[in-house]
Amino acid sequence: MPGNSQRRGAVRKSNKKGATVGSGGQRRKQLTGRGPTPKAQDRTGHPAARGVKRSGSGGSDSSAVGERRRRERSGARTTSEIVTGRNSVLEALRAAIPASTLYVASRIDSDDRVRESITLATERGMAVLEAPRGELERLTDGAAHQGLALQVPPYDYAHPDDLLDVELPGTPLIVALDGITDPRNLGAIIRSVGAFGGHGVVVPARRSAGLTAAAWKVSAGAAARVRVAQATNLTRALEGYRKAGFFVIGLDADGDVDLPGLALADQPLVVVVGSEGKGLSRLVRETCDQIVSIPMARSAESLNAGIAAAVTLYEIARSRS
Repeated sequence: MPGNSQRRGAVRKSNKKGATVGSGGQRRKQLTGRGPTPKAQDRTGHPAARGVKRSGSGGSDSSAVGERRRRERSGARTTSEIVTGRNSVLEALRAAIPASTLYVASRIDSDDRVRESITLATERGMAVLEAPRGELERLTDGAAHQGLALQVPPYDYAHPDDLLDVELPGTPLIVALDGITDPRNLGAIIRSVGAFGGHGVVVPARRSAGLTAAAWKVSAGAAARVRVAQATNLTRALEGYRKAGFFVIGLDADGDVDLPGLALADQPLVVVVGSEGKGLSRLVRETCDQIVSIPMARSAESLNAGIAAAVTLYEIARSRS
């Protein structure tokens, strides 16, 4: 017989798992559980139970740590922008940037900027959360926050086709950006579009500046009035505008038409502004109906993209008037 299990004194042990006979229902009691998890304010040691208050606002109990954990559990996207520093946060609040949360460091050395920031955030109904120094360091990725950080949610971009339905007086006028990576240029162009009767701005989804806090500040509030659309493929979006009856013109120093002689000024237009260094990309340039240049006294000079857009929009508005 194989093995030696039959030898004298040998004991065969069973490998089977399960409850032993006569357990008295102990296993069944263990399966009962401890009931539902109590609420945060009912748990000893939880920040919500310790009465952590909104810093300087006298609002409801909350904390930056709990806020972050709730976002992580809910699977929310963490693509929000964080504005740091007392001056930057105060300027952003004064410019009415659509922010969601103001984080204030625990036991902060308050000054006029901190007090005004908390006041502005409270008046706008924003959440003002007290955050430990370590949590604030994590939120700002180690940036010099000086005890203040402002969370700006991602901008809700429109679809390029949505700009066709914008109800504004005058002949439709849209500005598209090709390779503009500086958010300050984007903000300046949005401001010019609002000033000269434009109907919207189109930016590519990749390799382009987005509507960040910096762009919003430079726009001087125009971003609240001018729709900004995001195109997955800028060339395809331009072709869609052409099919809708628009003429597409691109700005370039070596254009075929001078801006003062633009015969298409009174037509529905899409003005494409390229980057200062590379200009218009090849596919975008081939999609344009005309390439327009701004005449200058010195050919060696070049205009900033924001300034070039402003000059072009002014000339179109003047021609239409």
